[in-house]
Amino acid sequence: MSILNRIQSPLDLRPLTRDELRTLAADIRARMVDVCSRTGGHIGAGLGVVELTIALHYAFRTPRDQLVWDVGHQGYPHKLLTGRNTRMETLRQENGISGFLKRTESEYDTFGAGHAATAISAALGMAAARDINGEEDLKVVAILGDGALSSGLAYEGLNNAGHSDRDFVVVLNDNEMSIAPNVGAMHKYLTSIQRNPLYNRVRSKIGDIVDNAGAVGTIVRKWEESMKSFLTPGVLFEELGFRYFGPIDGHDIDALIDTFAAVREMGGPRLVHVITQKGKDFPAGEHATGEKWHALPPGHDPSTGKQLKTSAANPAYTAVFGKGLAELGAENKKVITITAAMPSGTGVAAFAKAHPSRFFDVGIAEGHAVTFAAGLTTRGLRPVVAIYSTFLQRGYDNIIHDCAIQSLPVVFAMDRAGVVGEDGETHAGLYDIAYMLAVPNMTVTAPRDGREMLALLRAGIEHDGGPFCLRYPRDVVPVPVPDMKDIAATPHGTWEVLRQGSEVAILAVGAMVNTSLAAAETLGAEGLDVTVVNCRYLKPYDEVTLAAILAEHRQILVVEEGTVINGFGAYMTTVIQRHDPGIRVHAHGVPDRIIYAASRAKQLAALGLDAAGIAERVRALHESEALTG
Repeated sequence: MSILNRIQSPLDLRPLTRDELRTLAADIRARMVDVCSRTGGHIGAGLGVVELTIALHYAFRTPRDQLVWDVGHQGYPHKLLTGRNTRMETLRQENGISGFLKRTESEYDTFGAGHAATAISAALGMAAARDINGEEDLKVVAILGDGALSSGLAYEGLNNAGHSDRDFVVVLNDNEMSIAPNVGAMHKYLTSIQRNPLYNRVRSKIGDIVDNAGAVGTIVRKWEESMKSFLTPGVLFEELGFRYFGPIDGHDIDALIDTFAAVREMGGPRLVHVITQKGKDFPAGEHATGEKWHALPPGHDPSTGKQLKTSAANPAYTAVFGKGLAELGAENKKVITITAAMPSGTGVAAFAKAHPSRFFDVGIAEGHAVTFAAGLTTRGLRPVVAIYSTFLQRGYDNIIHDCAIQSLPVVFAMDRAGVVGEDGETHAGLYDIAYMLAVPNMTVTAPRDGREMLALLRAGIEHDGGPFCLRYPRDVVPVPVPDMKDIAATPHGTWEVLRQGSEVAILAVGAMVNTSLAAAETLGAEGLDVTVVNCRYLKPYDEVTLAAILAEHRQILVVEEGTVINGFGAYMTTVIQRHDPGIRVHAHGVPDRIIYAASRAKQLAALGLDAAGIAERVRALHESEALTG
């Protein structure tokens, strides 16, 4: 029986010897690799924090002491030590263990974490609440990691925490990676210390002197601290108000436990700098570069990370977008690409390889990415900002203030729009239609397939009238896609009538277009004649085509893979009611609730956004019209 199987909570962890803890670390890694080989999951960061997680739960009195993890990717070892080992096979499955930290899942998950850089701000709030409530024996620890120091929110939290003088601990998990390799001045600063041969030699020599110097060792140790302040990032964090400890080997359980035990008994803001290796002890994860082993899909060989079964399906929208963007960059030297720490996740690694001087990865800094792009446009360049729909929400003020108000032609490519399957609620891109429709001067588009995605991308690059966005799903393209040179720009503000009927008209958006066509074919076989319109431009909409549709139909169903609250259906309801108050308009999309992890197909079916669900909604509308006469 492995030691891990004896651990039901951190209470079972604390009586173990240091050697048993090291065995436990190996058990945790083996368990993670085994589970993720079947379920898929974000394995790299978790493998890197195994010893760190053990040491934190050993030295701090969780769950009374509050561990606040930044980025749920780090959380798998934490879940295994806090009573969820037996359910780990359900990771990222419907009604199973979440791939991220989740307050409703465990009392040990003190704060939900799906996006980066939230830990310090949230933990500082908990520390302030502790002080207000008089809970003097409670410690709060923020574990910042997986590249979060490239995010501005982390610096805001550090600045406020250092100024507060509260009893507060930050652990900086420094693995030189976020999802892609870290970028920015802070990364260079931290890395320079890890690799500084002078500091490491001096520290080693001082250690030898102290070990043999008796009382003189105290003086030497003080000199070492001064030397460390001069040579390490401690000087920066100390100036911010933190007492600095490190850098410490994040895989040395003895050093970690001893440090955390000492730090726990101190007061004031303190920061422990821990050096870890992302993907540790998973050969494919340790030696691969870039994002490849940040997360793994289900069905891979646990020893190599290789996919056991290759798919014969068409490529994903992400891959098609990346290839097309790279080809567009070869045509047009003014095209620039920007991403926020996700070159492979957004497909733009292809552009980076082909046009490195025109590619910018700004780190986990979405707001900066947007305003940086706005600055590029003022000098005649055409930036494409490729960011997941859910992460672009973090740059919303910049979209309005820096792009829309100035009518600057930045193109926003929003990957993972709609439901996202096993990545669950933190990564769902359900709100971009609603939030982009509200932005003045913004062109909002959604392609029905891969070819149209590239046609709209070309249209966005050619558009001079303000910012332009396109959204596309986490899915494979329905049909093969030609090269970019064979794809013309989609005319601005136009729709496409794909099926002409005489009864209910479906105004379909993006990925819902082909699904609506399938529903219409089923209904046609039943004798119900349905019109299907590809509303590829949501804003501006096609006034001519809409007028023709309204002249022939009294029932309109708007189908969108996004929230119905202030979505395209709500927008069309307002427009159509102004045109003809007698026409009935219905929105069919994602209701006003959180959508939890399941397969993408299951999520769509549960929401009625598959062909069967759309057909059922049309039947109901047709029957209600017949009853009301």
